[in-house]
Amino acid sequence: MVAVRSEAAPPTPWSKNLAEPQIDPTAYVHSFSNIIGDVRIGPEVLIAPGTSIRADEGTPFYIGAGTNVQDGVIIHGLEQGRVTGEDGQSYSVWIGRDTSITHGVLVHGPAYVGNNCFIGFRSTIFNARVNDGCIVMMHCLIQDVEIPPGRYVPSGAIITTQQQADRLPPVSPEDVAFAQHVVGINDALRAGYRCAANIECIAPLRQQKQGKSMGNGYVGSTRLEPQVVEQVRQWLEQGYQIGTEHADERRFRTKSWRSCSPIASTHLPEVVQALEACLQEHKGEYVRLLGIDPKGKRRVGERIIQRPGDSEAAPTTFATATATTSATPATQVTNTSLPTDVTQQVRQWLAQGYRIGAEVADPRRFKTSSWLSVSLPQSRNEYEVVAALENLLSESAGNYVRLLAIDPQSKRRVAEQIIQRPPGSPTPTSHRPTTSATSATATPSTSPIGQLVRQWLMQGYRVGAEVADVRRFKTSSWLSVALPSSSHEGEITQAIENLLREAAGQYVRLIAIDPKSKRRVSEQIIQRPEGVNTPPAASASVSSSPTPATPAAAGLDGAIVAHVRQLLAQGYRVGAEVADPRRFKTSSWLSVSLPPSQREGEVLSALATVLREHTGEYVRLLGIDPKGKRRVFEQIIQKP
Repeated sequence: MVAVRSEAAPPTPWSKNLAEPQIDPTAYVHSFSNIIGDVRIGPEVLIAPGTSIRADEGTPFYIGAGTNVQDGVIIHGLEQGRVTGEDGQSYSVWIGRDTSITHGVLVHGPAYVGNNCFIGFRSTIFNARVNDGCIVMMHCLIQDVEIPPGRYVPSGAIITTQQQADRLPPVSPEDVAFAQHVVGINDALRAGYRCAANIECIAPLRQQKQGKSMGNGYVGSTRLEPQVVEQVRQWLEQGYQIGTEHADERRFRTKSWRSCSPIASTHLPEVVQALEACLQEHKGEYVRLLGIDPKGKRRVGERIIQRPGDSEAAPTTFATATATTSATPATQVTNTSLPTDVTQQVRQWLAQGYRIGAEVADPRRFKTSSWLSVSLPQSRNEYEVVAALENLLSESAGNYVRLLAIDPQSKRRVAEQIIQRPPGSPTPTSHRPTTSATSATATPSTSPIGQLVRQWLMQGYRVGAEVADVRRFKTSSWLSVALPSSSHEGEITQAIENLLREAAGQYVRLIAIDPKSKRRVSEQIIQRPEGVNTPPAASASVSSSPTPATPAAAGLDGAIVAHVRQLLAQGYRVGAEVADPRRFKTSSWLSVSLPPSQREGEVLSALATVLREHTGEYVRLLGIDPKGKRRVFEQIIQKP
């Protein structure tokens, strides 16, 4: 094991026992981590670089077998307050078996995290108990509550009351598989770290790498680019066969490729010679390289290796060519015509376990959102995907091309990004993926609308929009407007700005939609016709503060505020209904959407907006029991 920065607990008024860490020999604790005091680390645990585990105030700590504590995690505890571990003893912090404490998490005792849990990036667990099998996503706060076993906490959630904790949904099989996948990755990292510190383990790997960099003893000359040779080597090592196709200018435009002579050999020098012969035979034409899976009888990758007018490269030694590429792993593409931000996006999606897809559209289809799917290799190899994208951009010059991230388990797209636009087409300022100097993740929009979109996306919601002219607004007959089903803030914000221009003189409102329950969770009017009084809480500029309006700012009657506060304290959800005088006479009330929130300020702000938008109508307040799905309270709070 690498030397660990661990030390005894410092003497303090509440503890003078100078307890030292107890670390199982099979655990790996990186030398750039700090372990202080009575910390008990079980077998097969990974403590990554940059962690700080300090049992110097609250003590002791326990970390169970197979758990991974990732970079930047902080574990600390208060002097007062204890939890009971599975062994029946008292602990300041207990973390169970096969649990992932991911990058930047803060676990502050008294705290209990059970077995097979996942705690997402930068989440905080304080004075709380998270039971077995729970999944807590990114940027969450869990405080003063007990999370029942097997519950899912969405990103950005703040769980500070037991009622909120009890209403959390159960984890899905996909969530469990994801958490197990993370544990498996960190098991491999732990083994890798231990191997790197052992000369007997690392020496054979270095010799193998050196042998590969010398082309397995083959030295010859080739006019193929080093990247092409490396791609061929990679496919052969994966058990794939090599094929080629050629096309003249006319056939290239119609995508009518013709197969070249088959290459039966799996020996790298013979394959390279066959490729050179194909290029020579079809000089002045397009030639593309194919990787073919002989079992599935399908192609796994394509790469154009010759174009008409290409100058003949000077021969290079094969051993030299492969040595220059061996320093860069095949999954880190550096020599590519794609913009850097696109290759980074591909790398990021592949690392998240997504499959890469693509769609194209000419200007006419782009206007009607009628995209056409394009086949890309279903590969986890970044090199293959980037090569296929290069070919696609070359073949689709003058068209729109967008990149897709596809979840292979749920078989749905989770993200989209346009990476090519026709020359002369307007390019959003916040999203220019076709120029390498501009990142697709450009500076986030500082506009209030951009901040609202960002907040909803971070919470995992999809953003929608609706418009209404003055007549439709009075009858609440809003019309839906298609926004890109993307998780990219810049793309959505640009679409909203276009919508505001196209719908000048009309009402426009944004909608936050929960993709799992397929229901809207929040609404915000962001544009009103000129001359219409704009309430401060729903102006076109959208409030730039993320803090919900206070009761005083909302301007509500004190009795209404008291009713809302009482309903929320009892665990009920607050709703509302409206009716004009005609509907009131026939008791034909219309429901109005309020955010399903337990935050008093957020509910009061939405309720104040309803009262302003339905001036001259009856409005009644509802209290709804979410478990029994029945209303327990009704009161008219506004009359014409």
